[in-house]
Amino acid sequence: MAAPAEHVGTDCAEADPPETDTTGAPGADTDTSDPADPADPAPDGDADEDDEEEPPEPRVRDTPQDIKLEAIANTVALHPSRDVLVCGDVDGDIYAYAYSCTEGQNRELWSSGHHMKSCRQVRFSADGRQLVSVSRDKAVHLLDAERGTLVTRIRGAHAAPINSLLLLDENLLATGDDAGTLKVWDMRKGTDIMDLKQHDDYISDIAVDQNKRILLTTSGDGTLGVFNLKRRRFELRSESQSGDLTAVALMKRGRKVLVGSSEGTLYLFNWDGFGATSDRFALRAESVDCMAALSDSIVCTGATDGYIRAVSVLPNRVLGCVGQHVGEPIEELASSWDRRLLASSAHDQLIKFWDVSALPGTVVTEYRKRKKKDGRMKALSKKAHGDNDFYAGLEEEEEQPEAPKEEEQEEQEEEDSDSD
Repeated sequence: MAAPAEHVGTDCAEADPPETDTTGAPGADTDTSDPADPADPAPDGDADEDDEEEPPEPRVRDTPQDIKLEAIANTVALHPSRDVLVCGDVDGDIYAYAYSCTEGQNRELWSSGHHMKSCRQVRFSADGRQLVSVSRDKAVHLLDAERGTLVTRIRGAHAAPINSLLLLDENLLATGDDAGTLKVWDMRKGTDIMDLKQHDDYISDIAVDQNKRILLTTSGDGTLGVFNLKRRRFELRSESQSGDLTAVALMKRGRKVLVGSSEGTLYLFNWDGFGATSDRFALRAESVDCMAALSDSIVCTGATDGYIRAVSVLPNRVLGCVGQHVGEPIEELASSWDRRLLASSAHDQLIKFWDVSALPGTVVTEYRKRKKKDGRMKALSKKAHGDNDFYAGLEEEEEQPEAPKEEEQEEQEEEDSDSD
């Protein structure tokens, strides 16, 4: 249960008490030996200093250590310019941590318990000075990112629990709830400037184009919604898919829209053709619950089976496994400000970090590699195997590319022309 709404967590970092030397007390009775007696060796301060061993230097890791939480984190967001993250959990609490690749240097900065129910989403502003969070308690909170103090609260922002959040600029944000209602808020006034219900089920994710003109929503009703932000009106809904649509990302410099689904299938839409999908491919995964784009062509997906997959878009390929939360559904993925690290939160109550620095520059050839009969994925990091080599099936193997057949060549030509 989250703390009361007026509670604000304080900085957890406390100064260590001063060390007290109790090895001996001064006094005349403590020194009874004759300085000239050879049986009593004279103290040698320099020798004592030489005998003392210097503490070992902290080990520098490829990625920060895991952060252990007290409850499952629904959401995680990384600061746009610093090594700081925030996460919101099922109890309604929000935590801020400084993370570091130096072992033992992760530390909690502050915590707050302003939400009365599960915190669903939390996001940094573009300058990193403020945070916005939404919750099952139907409230929108604006926080000071440095201290975690509450700046503005909108109570009863939606009639249903709020599920998704997107910051559009320093003043505008969009929220979607469990009943399928989308709202756009002007935080200067604390009021909504757009309130539309066009979905029949929860809104799972929201995206916006670079010009901040078109809003896209994915929903549990299996459709992609298109809203005109400038004209503040609904445009259209896509044809319905067989499962829930769970996540959305813009790819190929905004010309393609990638959508994840509860069926483990990724759908592609052309920017000028939202009515029907232009392509689709299955990941052989359980529900794709979250995505984080690393470049115009590479995206990481988090699934209910606990695996984080790196996926190429046009050509469509599963590149391999970045990491895993063994057997635990992944709630959210977020990339660091320098695109070097990927953070993930899952039902194991851990925030884990993965080295993805090599992925944005990955070049995917048009040739299709021969798939292994057992369907194993390639390991893209040492940590993909797990602490005890649990995922040994991810061993890297040399695969000889085979020349595509005539039909595959035609398909590839269509993909290439589509991507142009």
